[in-house]
Amino acid sequence: MFNPKQLVIAIAATACTIPALTYAANVTSKSDMQIYGRAHLSVDSLDNGSNYNEINFSSNSSRLGFKGKNDFGSVIGFFQIEQEINISESGGDFATRDTFAGVRGGFGMVRMGKFDSPFKAARDPANLFGDQVGDMRNLTRVGDARFDERLPNVIHYQTPKFGDLQANLAYSLHEGNAATDNANERAVSTSLTYAAGALDVAVAYEHFEEDRAKGERDAVRLAAGVKVMDGLKLVGFYQTADHDNDAHDSDVYGFGADFALVPKKTYLRAHYLIRNADAVDSDSSLAAIGVEHRIDSALRFYVNVAQVSNDDNARLTPWGQARTATPSGALGESARGISLGIRYDF
Repeated sequence: MFNPKQLVIAIAATACTIPALTYAANVTSKSDMQIYGRAHLSVDSLDNGSNYNEINFSSNSSRLGFKGKNDFGSVIGFFQIEQEINISESGGDFATRDTFAGVRGGFGMVRMGKFDSPFKAARDPANLFGDQVGDMRNLTRVGDARFDERLPNVIHYQTPKFGDLQANLAYSLHEGNAATDNANERAVSTSLTYAAGALDVAVAYEHFEEDRAKGERDAVRLAAGVKVMDGLKLVGFYQTADHDNDAHDSDVYGFGADFALVPKKTYLRAHYLIRNADAVDSDSSLAAIGVEHRIDSALRFYVNVAQVSNDDNARLTPWGQARTATPSGALGESARGISLGIRYDF
């Protein structure tokens, strides 16, 4: 037999539950939550020109992420948690990639966390082989004069668009979980971008203070892409890097092209870049050519051929960045790679 006391409790519980469910429904209707990711894999023939010539399987910045936003009227709050997934072997660690929270509105955007610096993002207009054999970062992200980094403990402000211009300013307070007492370990990264019609340009500056792990260093970067006709894009790139130790100084510059063999389906692309290093006999050059075919915007296949030619005291390769298969190069030798890859975004 039903107890009157139990009936009272049931009615009270229902009364509390209905407003809660209504509130949850309202929040859900205003919010946007998403699980996303990328599986990027390749099989590569890698030859360092000396004692290494093997077939490798590589996971290339594969990732899994969670992101969401909520419209609060005057501002939109958002977050992202993203980690690299090593599909080739060992899985991945949590929140290893761009991870942040922030707000945006008429004032622009402010976010905090760990993520790509504006300087790193400024390569995008000229970035033809990102996360692949032939990636330009094999020349721009070298040794202690290392840029193209994901900054930790950073605050980033992005302005609203002023016509076709937009500016970014990021300030990294320190490395590690806490600032070191009496240490100069801050970093600043800035960029100015312009995108209108056929032209896409980014200019950036980045500075690391003397107590950062790789020492005091500065760099300036300019990247540009222009669509000269339907299906043809030409790109150019320049970077100059200065380190407190002059032996790490270098300039990287080059050009490339992306041509649609079949509009929105099949692309032929190539670039050539030179790294002039201040260190004696340490120059390198990178040449890459590839064909990419897209089944859909989410699924693509590609084949790339790339080579880095080194002076006697350099050992760079065209496969050293954003990949799990990264065998070392050999001093003074030309390193060559042939890569067959698949990328699926979800």
